[in-house]
Amino acid sequence: MNMFVRLAALALTVALTPSAHAEDWPARPITLITPFAPASTPDTLARVLAEGLGKRLGKAVVVKNEGGGAGMIGTNTVAKAAPDGYTIGVSVPGPLVNNRMLYKSMPYDPVRDLLPISVAVNQTSLLVVRNGLTARNLSELVAELKRQPGKYNYASIGNGSLSHLTMELLAARSGTRIVHVPYPGSSQAVMAMISSDVDMAVLPALAVLPQVKAGKLRVIGASTAKRSALLPDIPTLSEQGMSDIDAGAWMGIVAPAGLPAPIARRLHDEIVAVLNDPATRTLLGQQMMDVVASTPEEFKV
Repeated sequence: MNMFVRLAALALTVALTPSAHAEDWPARPITLITPFAPASTPDTLARVLAEGLGKRLGKAVVVKNEGGGAGMIGTNTVAKAAPDGYTIGVSVPGPLVNNRMLYKSMPYDPVRDLLPISVAVNQTSLLVVRNGLTARNLSELVAELKRQPGKYNYASIGNGSLSHLTMELLAARSGTRIVHVPYPGSSQAVMAMISSDVDMAVLPALAVLPQVKAGKLRVIGASTAKRSALLPDIPTLSEQGMSDIDAGAWMGIVAPAGLPAPIARRLHDEIVAVLNDPATRTLLGQQMMDVVASTPEEFKV
């Protein structure tokens, strides 16, 4: 075989390698990383998806929790993983969008190092207040905040979280000041309100609705631009005058950049099929998650 033939054969082999790998994928278990703690909402989504994907792909999908660093530790693991389809991750606005504005440096570049697969779900967050506050709607709450600026405080699930940024936006738009008190997670923030350590918070609906139904907290409004189909009776903050607040807590699936296109397409199609399954929709609906199942193009950050 002369040099030209050998080079042509090598080029053909390289060109065909991704397709061959794609045809064989998956040949072993897949790791689905969630950059937050067990029992968090991203973890809940990850476990629902893992079960459905495992059945469709014929290989186990193992959920691995890598919390910390405002979601950046686990997201960095996905970004630095081999782009072979065996490591994917759940992500939320913080590690992909918010942290780019809040941190001088990040261990990964969300645009360069990660491939968007699909926005899986959107989760409504609710502005709730402790029972000791008399406000029943947003205008009454803003009036009280303006009457006594700096007196009231709010809980969040950490600096840079949706619960933090939404409350700061509300304070800025209403021309008042509210003291920020961060907590490790939603459960601690809820207990702080029940015990009157803090006055209010914007938290996932799933975290607060049991206490609302028990009469221990009061809902002021939803943080999304439109009412959730799962919570049609709860008015949005936008409806009540804060027209520029649209803070839905979406969750999506990402993969390492460089993932071969055939694997990326199949991964997307299988995830969307799981999300659109009626049983999955019902299960996620019980967790106050609206299924989105977007295209990769719709997910680009």
